[in-house]
Amino acid sequence: MKTNTLRSLLAIGSMALAGLGVAAENPHDPYENFNRTMYTVNKTLDTYVTRPVAQAYDASVPLPAKAGVGNFFGNLGEAWVGANSLMQGKPGDAGDSLARMLVNSTVGIFGLFDVASELGIERHNEDLGQTFAIWGAKESNYVFLPLIGPRTVRDTAGWAIEFFTDPLMGIKNYHTRYGAVALRFVDLRAGLLPADKIVEEAAIDEYAYVRDAYLQRRQNLIYDGRPPRFDD
Repeated sequence: MKTNTLRSLLAIGSMALAGLGVAAENPHDPYENFNRTMYTVNKTLDTYVTRPVAQAYDASVPLPAKAGVGNFFGNLGEAWVGANSLMQGKPGDAGDSLARMLVNSTVGIFGLFDVASELGIERHNEDLGQTFAIWGAKESNYVFLPLIGPRTVRDTAGWAIEFFTDPLMGIKNYHTRYGAVALRFVDLRAGLLPADKIVEEAAIDEYAYVRDAYLQRRQNLIYDGRPPRFDD
């Protein structure tokens, strides 16, 4: 999932940059001054804390172990993916997610191995932000928050609900719970390391590049790869 997300982000961002040439105002970014400030704060945190930790993790942890960590956390998310597919009226996709969770949780040893993909059971990418959009909340303003990163108001609401109902949050031991949350965050950040240099070198305006790439990718996900065409 991380690889597909990264490829989609880079591809859409590159197309956006090529089409625009220079950063342009976005009607979905009325909080741009605030967002740019938060982007700078996040960039500082990432430069001195998050990225060095992710780089150390990426360099020191063997590839099979990193794959296992990613698979484990991805398997935890299948329940929400299936629930959102069902709420969006996609029972077939919901069945795929349920099957993936059952196969990977058993044969895949608690999700450490992605046996379901080897069996050809398709992985889907659905979340509450997309569900809210399908239910009618398609237009939403862009926000950027440190550590949380790029979101829209709609997607932030969905993310908050999913975060606080995450299985990890049900772990009673405080240190275990937030240790697992931190590990997932570091693993996700490590998966995005290849994007750093591309964004820094390709973007005239990093903030606008990330914003437009995020918004275009979300539009693509909401419409399952078939977003409507607009005159502008």
